[in-house]
Amino acid sequence: MAAYMKLCHRAISPTFSRLSASYRSPITQSSATLLGGQGWGQSFQPVRTLTSDGLPVNTILMFVPQQEAWVVERMGRFFRILEPGLNVLIPILDKVRYVQILKEIAIDIPSQTAITNDNVTLNIDGVLYFRIIDPYKASYGVEDAEFAVTQLAMTTMRSEIGKIALDIVFKERKSLNFSIVEAINQAAEEAWGIRCLRYEIRDIRLPEKVLEAMQMQVEADRKKRATILKSEGEREAAINIAEGEKRSAILLSEANMQEQINRASGEANAVVTVANARAKAIERISTAVGQQHGQSAASLTVAEQYVKAFGNLAKTGNTVLLPTNTGDVSSMVAQAMAIYGNLNKTAVQSSDVDNVSTTTRELPLPVPDSVTGHEPHEHKS
Repeated sequence: MAAYMKLCHRAISPTFSRLSASYRSPITQSSATLLGGQGWGQSFQPVRTLTSDGLPVNTILMFVPQQEAWVVERMGRFFRILEPGLNVLIPILDKVRYVQILKEIAIDIPSQTAITNDNVTLNIDGVLYFRIIDPYKASYGVEDAEFAVTQLAMTTMRSEIGKIALDIVFKERKSLNFSIVEAINQAAEEAWGIRCLRYEIRDIRLPEKVLEAMQMQVEADRKKRATILKSEGEREAAINIAEGEKRSAILLSEANMQEQINRASGEANAVVTVANARAKAIERISTAVGQQHGQSAASLTVAEQYVKAFGNLAKTGNTVLLPTNTGDVSSMVAQAMAIYGNLNKTAVQSSDVDNVSTTTRELPLPVPDSVTGHEPHEHKS
């Protein structure tokens, strides 16, 4: 036991000597500047001594920076993880074995070759963002966490690209990134304590022949769309013209129909008006004929109309058959008046017949004697 204490004293003495040398100047300065208002903590900066492999040396009092996790081993076995701030370790027995950064880390994914589902070779690189969530697993679960995550991202990216076609790689880049992140987290989060936050495809390079084919395809698609748009425009124009002609024809037919209706209505009204005027004229003529000297006036009118009609015969080139006594006006007038008289007698007789038939319909039918019990007798009208 005494030998062990001597060994510890020999190991601790150089450590305290270094601590006193590193802390003496700030303490002296702080005591000299207290009256000036400058604090002691502002000028105090502990010195970190690193080993050959870049790990902190056990100085008993260990100051761990924020967002860092120091994995400590005691006698070669995991002991604990130092939290940010002041920590005390036992010299010789305790050793800082791993230093893990808890900040988000971005690493470049080197360019690699991948083959799509439609056998197109691509050169793709990207950027991976990850964070250590379990320092213990990140230290003891994998030898080199950054190298392992990089290789996993590359293999996952090749696997995901091989499932889709070239066109989908450009269209669904966001979903492709999400699939790569999910695949990395399934493999690395539980085993290595590393969580992939996001993955971004930075650049996609295609072979020259594929680029030329894509350019030709784009030009063909543009020409196709232009042709389709042109044909659709012509079709719409033809439809509009036909629609206009149809409406024009409908409106024209409706106008013609309304014109014919108006003309027929006008002609009907004219015929009715002429008939009414004719009826009034005939009524007045009949009234005038029944008065004194009416026959003489009628004869004069017939004679005037005959002379007028005879004068118009020579104006036309028609062939007309005339009686031999055409020039005898008095005989022609007499014939006309005789015809008028015969027509008048016929009209009177037909009127009497109508009156007799009406009276006959109004007389009661004779009742048989067997029904009345009276003797038959004549009915005198």
